[in-house]
Amino acid sequence: MTIRVHFLPDDVTVDAQVGEPLLDVAERAGVFIPTGCLMGSCHACTVEIEAGDMIRACITAVPPGREKLTINLFSDPTW
Repeated sequence: MTIRVHFLPDDVTVDAQVGEPLLDVAERAGVFIPTGCLMGSCHACTVEIEAGDMIRACITAVPPGREKLTINLFSDPTW
């Protein structure tokens, strides 16, 4: 199943498959999400999805049951 993933504030939209890692989707879209440990514990890859939910992109895949997913990126100068 294909889902439209919309990255903010870059305003970039790309199609992704359910279960595809978010970091892979972002890379394919040309969107940079900083990473550190790649295990979710350092929180460098924290992004916000709809309804203000915070997720760690390095350990999250495109979820099922949606037609569109909006991801709001943060800029953290420490990373």
